[in-house]
Amino acid sequence: MRRAWRGDQSPATKTMPREPISCSSSTPFRDLLASSEPFDEPVPLAFRRFYRYKSKMEIDKAIKESDDRRLKTKYNNAIYVIQRALALYSVEEVAFSFNGGKDSTVLLHLLRAGYYLHKAEKNLSTIDSGGAEIEFPIRTIYFESLSAFPEINSFTYDTASQYKLQMDIIRLDFKSGLEALLKANPIRAIFLGVRIGDPTAVGQEQFSPSSPGWPPFMRVNPILDWSYRDIWAFLLICKVQYCSLYDQGYTSIGSIHDTVPNALLCHSQSNNSEEKYKPAYLLRDGRLERAGRVKKSTSQPLSAVSNGLKYGDSHLKIIFTASIIAVGDEILFGTVEDRIGSILCRKLRSIGWAVSHIAVTRNDIDSVADEVERLKSTNDMVFIYGGVGPLLSDVTVAGVAKAFGVRMAPDEEFEEYLRHLIGEKCTGDRNEMAQLPEGITELLHHEKLSVPLIKCQNVMILTATNVAELEREWDCLTELTSSDGLLAITEPFVSKRLVTTLSDMEAAEPLSKICSEFPDLYIGAYRESRAGPLIITFEGKDKSSIGDAAEALRGLSTMALIKGCAGEVNIILWSYILWGRVLTLAIDKG
Repeated sequence: MRRAWRGDQSPATKTMPREPISCSSSTPFRDLLASSEPFDEPVPLAFRRFYRYKSKMEIDKAIKESDDRRLKTKYNNAIYVIQRALALYSVEEVAFSFNGGKDSTVLLHLLRAGYYLHKAEKNLSTIDSGGAEIEFPIRTIYFESLSAFPEINSFTYDTASQYKLQMDIIRLDFKSGLEALLKANPIRAIFLGVRIGDPTAVGQEQFSPSSPGWPPFMRVNPILDWSYRDIWAFLLICKVQYCSLYDQGYTSIGSIHDTVPNALLCHSQSNNSEEKYKPAYLLRDGRLERAGRVKKSTSQPLSAVSNGLKYGDSHLKIIFTASIIAVGDEILFGTVEDRIGSILCRKLRSIGWAVSHIAVTRNDIDSVADEVERLKSTNDMVFIYGGVGPLLSDVTVAGVAKAFGVRMAPDEEFEEYLRHLIGEKCTGDRNEMAQLPEGITELLHHEKLSVPLIKCQNVMILTATNVAELEREWDCLTELTSSDGLLAITEPFVSKRLVTTLSDMEAAEPLSKICSEFPDLYIGAYRESRAGPLIITFEGKDKSSIGDAAEALRGLSTMALIKGCAGEVNIILWSYILWGRVLTLAIDKG
């Protein structure tokens, strides 16, 4: 199964990266890479000719001479993880999983540099007497698939030949292949190019044992905290070759069945109908790198409640449920009156959503986590506000992470927004404000918001602290909904209010009967004061059903009066509120 690739074993046809889309060759290469902003122009062709074989020393030298302080920190941390792994395990006990993608390409060169520095620390020469660099000794494994892009296969074999990798080619699924590999070899740890945001990264640390049910080995993740921009900064600064697909608009490469060029990089040519794509490193928002992955169609959320109605022709009358959580000791102390919750209820009902629960919880991570964990599984969406910011009491985001069982991890894109908002006070390798729940967070961008909304699966974190801010965030949310389908907009609720002087005892029996006859409606009653009239409410999505229920209740209440009044005269005042029209009716019964 093990195969050592040499120069004479490489494929006959060598796939080199195609030329990027043309741009001004005067672009300063160092300025392009040192900028903290996303790359705005393709790398000039004049620089691409230097993308060749790179020695371990050249990689280390290129990073140290770079002006990108963030990349230097990422590089040093990754090298430390690699050196730590090489100190814990012998070279024979480690392996490197290479798949030809951008992340594993970066990891390959980090491993080469890390191994060189590890040997140098032990005062062992990395250059033989003839001046040739010692071969990379770490076992490399490649899971070859029939559904892989030909360019990926070619780049993988070319790289193996160029750097003299001792590569095992495995044509089994990942789990079966690992079982066979570990059974035949004393491998205890595998270097992986996993990054935060990858589907498999949730819950992983830089050193993470394999999951239950898998062959036992240590997963070593040197680039776990690297962002999309960090990856491309490394590749461009070090001028190493990468797969040509990334110059054709592919930003995240899976199989030929689920990967297409990222539409965000498409640019039209007025004189040519053929679609053209910018290189992957020009993607401005790294969180959208997987936008080129073809998504499988999904059905309507199963947790949506039909409320007893049988509507076969439209989803508009489905009732989606939401819960609201306010975080703040000041609310529980009575210092501040919460107005956001009630307004958010009205906003949700205006788009046809039912609010099943409102909770107020302390500024405590465990309290927030308990409330979120309880509500997220029984609602289509949970809205949470308060406790967001840099203060000790701002624990909402951490509480959400704990509710999902994931860790808080740095997010470069969010840090960029914070930097523009509050300046350099936001910077730092351990900036807590820029840490978000790992692997489940989606940033919702809108031009009217200085900081994007934070969505963690079905939990929406709002930053509003007053009604005006809530109005702005809600307007942005509904605009995003119209374009991205973020929230299902369903038919709004129809409501009626009946006001009567009947006592609770007189109204109890008729109300009970009406509730059983109209199970598709919400029917409730309350008094604004103990001496005031009884207010009966009807809520639902069927206008005619609400009208029928109100008429039926009026008839039952009249019968109850005739039976129970014994000659007394009561005045019943009914106030119908439907679609903004009010009708008042007075009935004398004796």
